[in-house]
Amino acid sequence: MRREKNQYIFASEMNRGHGHKVRNTILLILPILILTVWVLNITVSRRVTLEELRLTVLNLPDDLESYSILHLSDLHGARYGEKQKAFATALGTTRYSCVVMTGDMLGKDGDVEPLLELVALMPPDTPKFLIPGDTDGSLTESKAHSSLSVYADWAEKLTAAGVQILDVPVLVTREKGRIWFVPEELYAMDLESTQKIFQKQIRDLNDRATSLTADDAARLRALEYEVKRIDTLKEMRKEFLPTDIQVVLTHTPLTREYVHDLVSWGEKEDPFSMRYAGLILAGHYNGGQWRLPFVGAIYVPELGWFPEDSLVQGLSYLEGIPQYVSPGLGSDPHYEYQPGRVFNPPVMTRIVLTRKAN
Repeated sequence: MRREKNQYIFASEMNRGHGHKVRNTILLILPILILTVWVLNITVSRRVTLEELRLTVLNLPDDLESYSILHLSDLHGARYGEKQKAFATALGTTRYSCVVMTGDMLGKDGDVEPLLELVALMPPDTPKFLIPGDTDGSLTESKAHSSLSVYADWAEKLTAAGVQILDVPVLVTREKGRIWFVPEELYAMDLESTQKIFQKQIRDLNDRATSLTADDAARLRALEYEVKRIDTLKEMRKEFLPTDIQVVLTHTPLTREYVHDLVSWGEKEDPFSMRYAGLILAGHYNGGQWRLPFVGAIYVPELGWFPEDSLVQGLSYLEGIPQYVSPGLGSDPHYEYQPGRVFNPPVMTRIVLTRKAN
């Protein structure tokens, strides 16, 4: 009896051969795909973009119509081309009324040079305001350093370059139009209690004036500065008018609950209040740092996986007050496992104030 050949054995050999071809094809295509995605990400995430947002402010005075704010945040000492050439390219001939920087602009160990290069691209007569972020360190220096100034070295260099570091509100006027730029923390500060604490610490240091160290002397200068700052703030609060526009600057975006509390606590008769805020500007999240196209941020340490994008960047409303969160410019070290920016271009935003409904 003749034994038939097992067709399945031959079929198996053919399938195995086909499987090898598929595997080899995948191994060939995969590196090309990875390289393509990598190049595409570099192209996207290294190209500085300038976005424009027209924001309706119903009580905006006529003299402030089209007032424009160039909003920057979270540079983290990044450089985009020699002398920040990519920023110069993105800005081109764009005009803006002022520049606002909402923190984390310095590099590692307080490296201020990349920021100074960026500031040098801006017209010298354009007002430039900055509040420190959580990675920038304190504005004042409470330990002995290279000078007798109360300010940190980085703050001294920025001030010399024409940047005003805000620790009290700043008023900008245009004929009859008045717009304040206010660090958010001032709304919630108990001025009297805080000042008394500083004054007590000053008395304690003065009681042992003959034995003060260099660090003690620096601490004393910082405390005296804080007392004077609170005195200045007390006087400035009297200058606020209900018709003034107040732009609130904060590094970390405010929450709806926090704004609700500040609005509720504020006295209606006191114009220096969050209830009179016309705009909140924030940063901090860098747009989530790593993003997926058409999806958004992958993971934000404080917000978890795939957070709602309005919490991370862009415009939202808190108690009727618009809050704009900058997508940021650099890479935050707090994203421990997400170095760099992935599918997340650095963004500067030109915010144009208008009374016209958009």
